[in-house]
Amino acid sequence: MLPYLRGHPADPGRVHSEGRVTRVAIEAAREAVAALVGARPREVVFTATGTESVNTAVWGAATRGAERLGYPGHLVTTAVEHSSVLEAAQRGRGEVTLVGVDREAHVAADAVLGAIRDDTTLVSVQLANHEVGTCQSALNTIVAGARERGVLVHVDACAAVGHVPVDFVGLDADLCSITAHKLGGPKGAAALLVRRGLRLPPLLVGGAQERARRAGIEDVPAIVGFGAAAAELVDGDRLAREASTARTQTAQLLAAARRVDGVEALGDPTDRLPHLICLAVAGVEAEPVLLGLDQRGVAVHSGSSCSSETLEPSPVLAAMGVDADRSLRPSVGWNTTDADVAAFAAAFPEVVEKLRALRTG
Repeated sequence: MLPYLRGHPADPGRVHSEGRVTRVAIEAAREAVAALVGARPREVVFTATGTESVNTAVWGAATRGAERLGYPGHLVTTAVEHSSVLEAAQRGRGEVTLVGVDREAHVAADAVLGAIRDDTTLVSVQLANHEVGTCQSALNTIVAGARERGVLVHVDACAAVGHVPVDFVGLDADLCSITAHKLGGPKGAAALLVRRGLRLPPLLVGGAQERARRAGIEDVPAIVGFGAAAAELVDGDRLAREASTARTQTAQLLAAARRVDGVEALGDPTDRLPHLICLAVAGVEAEPVLLGLDQRGVAVHSGSSCSSETLEPSPVLAAMGVDADRSLRPSVGWNTTDADVAAFAAAFPEVVEKLRALRTG
């Protein structure tokens, strides 16, 4: 990224030599991202965030459907989607059906397909859950069934790409959201995959960037960084090796956590993302545990949104029937070390037991 922060500031939309340098860099990154997710380069539309990609997909599909129907159509999604999906759907003018899940966050294909109506304009289902890690094993059936009914399908793969294999062409979805920072790339770069031949009204207008699909000058350094991270994962068997290491590390985290009484894992125990676990901790709320671990140099997240500027419990865990105030989400990444795992294993029992002692005392 550094050369494009220091010495190549040109607008990639210009035809002069400097502009062509940055254009080549963007297109090389597009090819790398496409290779990572099994897409064609022209299907990759760069955005600034995964949230923008989701909003572009949901708003674009709803608007396209409303133009076809002559009135706001109907959207189908699940109760455990990321807030960007849920809020984008709810802000539309049409009706939204939220399909429930089981206690492991699985959604049933029959329930989703059964919710489709004649005026349904979009079905949006995540590839894997961002809080408990559960992979949606029914996704391929859902995509195929919705496509048979002529309904557009959006897949939120932001939590999954870079951790499990994703094949956009094989998935056969119309739209797919991905982001860079979840896989070791920079913040400020993401993409919406748009099936070849599909045209959606752009969310951002006022320019012809990204083949008139997303207006606004491109963030060249961030896009270059996204491409570099994608290229690293495509190289050889690195994705598989990182996933294997992550599974080993999260298994060690889970084993350490389970040595404490009253701790259980949430989500599917096997069909899950390799790099995160979600723990239910009895007898103490998540926020004090999170802060206690932070004081010992261990950063984790809570299943409850109270640790991210709002005081509402997690809708994902609520939909699963789990107490959102008593869950913790440790995760690992490409640079997580065995020492990091050992630090959690040493700190977690101490923090939980001290907090429980305070409560009973």
